[in-house]
Amino acid sequence: MTVYVDADACPVVKIIEDVSKFFNIPVVLLCDTNHILNSNYSEVIVIGAGSDAVDLALINRCSANDIVVTQDYGVAALALGKGAYCIHQSGKIFTNDNIDGLLMDRHLAKKMRMSNSKHHIKGPKKRTKEDDIKFESSFRKLISEVL
Repeated sequence: MTVYVDADACPVVKIIEDVSKFFNIPVVLLCDTNHILNSNYSEVIVIGAGSDAVDLALINRCSANDIVVTQDYGVAALALGKGAYCIHQSGKIFTNDNIDGLLMDRHLAKKMRMSNSKHHIKGPKKRTKEDDIKFESSFRKLISEVL
């Protein structure tokens, strides 16, 4: 098992590394050339800039029983299709039971944004310490289930 992280602007990299190190699980951080990452624990792979370059590289590397950390529902769906486990940086675990609904919500939100420029959807709220605690708890639980 390996933990693959869609690491472009991922706020939980340190938590991922600390928990993975505790369980002795390797971590691969994938980012594009616009982000500079350094790690004493993880393998860092820098992918050339491109709209989906990191996403495609991550999906090409992950396999069954790996864990993928991403906030992208499309990446999550592809990872689940390969038999990997997937978790959002909020701590929400993506499953085959919830991914279709999440993709539909994303589609409808995009459709609404495109139909009328007056409809502005608020961005995510500011990350809190409680968000980090929730992610760590869910991540530990997921690893325990996979092991």
